Amino acid sequence: MEKHNDEIEIDLLEIIHILFRKFWLILGAGLFAAVICLVISKFILTPTYESTTKIYILNKSDSTTVTYSDVQMGTQLTKDYAELINSRYVLEKVIDRLSLVDMEYADLLKKVSVNTPTDTRIVSITVEHTDPVQAKEIADCIREVAGEHIQNVMDIDAVNVVESANLPTKKAGPSVAKWTIFGGIAGVFFLCAIILVVYLLDDTIKCSEDVEKYLGLSTLALIPIAKEEENTKKGRIKRK
Repeated sequence: MEKHNDEIEIDLLEIIHILFRKFWLILGAGLFAAVICLVISKFILTPTYESTTKIYILNKSDSTTVTYSDVQMGTQLTKDYAELINSRYVLEKVIDRLSLVDMEYADLLKKVSVNTPTDTRIVSITVEHTDPVQAKEIADCIREVAGEHIQNVMDIDAVNVVESANLPTKKAGPSVAKWTIFGGIAGVFFLCAIILVVYLLDDTIKCSEDVEKYLGLSTLALIPIAKEEENTKKGRIKRK
């Protein structure tokens, strides 16, 4: 770090050297943070489960064949279907049917995700919940209520069920691996930031090179300090 005309220049090589000298300390901080996040994600946080159901929406026509324009129009409407599925009417009706007294519209909306793959007319409804059975029941109920609502609003003849909601057996989150990796990286960056801040704020003179670097003055002589001799003299005085 060099100072010229009240401007501070950062010596990158010196910073790298400082970080390298504290490599084991930085590595230890990363490992410690990774272990903490592993314990939190595996033993403290409540696991969540995801259940997914799929529907297929197709307008019936007098023709026995489906044209490309029909498919294209249906694909464009899938976003409208997603909005209807997440609508207050649908989710509040689901809450009423399943008697979810401890849940409101905003709470259920956070647990529901609707995906519409590109160039398809299939709509996937996924529900995330801490109870796998509850996740399946909510997903199936949303599919039923949303199907009725889409038929009424969009004038659709039928909403076909592609897949019923599954009963999840494996947790969807939190991911122990992701938490551990994120914790390790965060621990490393946090300690590196502390080391750099301490280095940048430290403007004390430590050697003759610092005098020339920061003050622009030449060192004429050095006065050695014999610490060992001073400690020996103090020890003798105490003995006496």
